[in-house]
Amino acid sequence: MLKIGLLGAGRIGQVHAQTIAGHPHSDLVAVSDVMPDNAAKLAAQYGAAVKSSDDIIADPAIDAVLIATSTDTHSDLIEAATAAGKAVLCEKPVDLSLARARECQARVANNGQPIMLGFNRRFDPNFGALKTALDAGDVGRTELVSVTSFDPAPPPVSYVKVSGGLFRDMMIHDFDMVHFLMGDLPETIMATGSSIVDPEIGRAGDVDTAVATLTFADGRIAVIKNSRRAVYGYDQRVEVLGSGGLLQAQNMLENTLIKSTAAGVALAKPTYFFLERYMSAYRAEWDAFVSALVNGTPVPVGLDHGVAALVMAEAATQSLQLGRPVALGDI
Repeated sequence: MLKIGLLGAGRIGQVHAQTIAGHPHSDLVAVSDVMPDNAAKLAAQYGAAVKSSDDIIADPAIDAVLIATSTDTHSDLIEAATAAGKAVLCEKPVDLSLARARECQARVANNGQPIMLGFNRRFDPNFGALKTALDAGDVGRTELVSVTSFDPAPPPVSYVKVSGGLFRDMMIHDFDMVHFLMGDLPETIMATGSSIVDPEIGRAGDVDTAVATLTFADGRIAVIKNSRRAVYGYDQRVEVLGSGGLLQAQNMLENTLIKSTAAGVALAKPTYFFLERYMSAYRAEWDAFVSALVNGTPVPVGLDHGVAALVMAEAATQSLQLGRPVALGDI
């Protein structure tokens, strides 16, 4: 049984606590948070101890930590935990600063501990089935990928101001999904964006509506569409056009009822947000991490993948600022 320390007891920390405690080969033994009441409440729910992050990392009885703290702490905690001999699963992104993420990458290179990045969408069963079909050659050679990711409502502006921007905070999942599906990184990224959902987001220096076009060395293209507002729910779709056909992973709906009458055909809305949509993916992600530790195999999404996604986010940010495509080789 792996003994796990959870760093961060906020909304995503609560999700991870559930997956850790629900797995037959992991035991949540300690929780930390900058808000002591949050840590105490979550720890009590799962019979864990409340400790500081430093104490969790220093505890020789704890095998691994899951980092679900604010992004600006991720690199420091990854370095400290691996130096202390602990395996790490860290929420995305590695850092808001690409330079700091690369520094972290270099510092932990010789620590010998598994580090997995929390790109949970790779573990969604729908996207996983699409990837399996794609790799099997069911639609021939990939030519065009389209990723749609629309949130149901924008976050508070206070969050936007510390998020690192839409490309690092939101689209970074989609950059990783394209990397996952294509099996390679693009040569260039061209991004456009505007703030039309909430003008306050624009005044905070960010965009809430954006499109990125990724061009690959062999001519393949990927298009990512993001919006902070979709009034009908959490819109999460992937489409791959290949030389021999089309693959589509559609939305998960609130229910499967389809009502057909003389007035038309109606069906349920997409699930409301990421907790409803991706809970099974979070469980599968944790299972993959535990399996890698138990079996001594590489983690499926490593620190290199996290840095690669951040490089793409940086390229998109620069493209938006410059109004032209940016080559990843220049980042």
